[in-house]
Amino acid sequence: MSIETSGIKKGRKFAQVLEGARAVFLRDGFEGASVDDIARAAGVSKATLYSYFADKRLLFMEVVKQECDQQSRDAMDEIDRAAPVEVVLEAAARHLLRFLLSDFSQRVFRICVAESARFPELGREFYNSGPAHVRAELAAFLGEAVARGDLAIDDLHLAADQFAELCKADLHPRMVFGVSHGFTDEEVERVIAGAVAMFMARYGA
Repeated sequence: MSIETSGIKKGRKFAQVLEGARAVFLRDGFEGASVDDIARAAGVSKATLYSYFADKRLLFMEVVKQECDQQSRDAMDEIDRAAPVEVVLEAAARHLLRFLLSDFSQRVFRICVAESARFPELGREFYNSGPAHVRAELAAFLGEAVARGDLAIDDLHLAADQFAELCKADLHPRMVFGVSHGFTDEEVERVIAGAVAMFMARYGA
């Protein structure tokens, strides 16, 4: 049974526990977050917290999954997949960068890297709930565009990976390594325009 499905029970205060845990994890990191602090932030007893989550790793991954799922739903609600390919790719890149450069994403990324040696399943579950989901959605859209004759792609998942990496150019590594802590709209749009232009130059029908 996987880490994200074993040891989790839902109840009336489930969302309350998640919100408290989110605040504490982002403030203190995974290792520094104590169950006492999480329970206090959530306004519940430790017994109530443990009745929902068998251990802290499960709670952390549920926080990450909820955030990634919300980001994905927001993106799908706002993007018109019937629009021209360049328009859809620009919108997808904007959502992807907005999430990757967010304080939440950066903190969770660092937590997963810091804990990867002791708890490798944290990194795997973060990938499955975030990047892997984006990859699947993007590959599905690219397949639709290929069927319409707008793109010429042999390997949809490789193309999806390549587009995601193009969107990370310059800004993401600068953020990860602490070189920059924020970017202007012009900097973000520059990367988006470059990613879409290069992708279309390679795969445009």
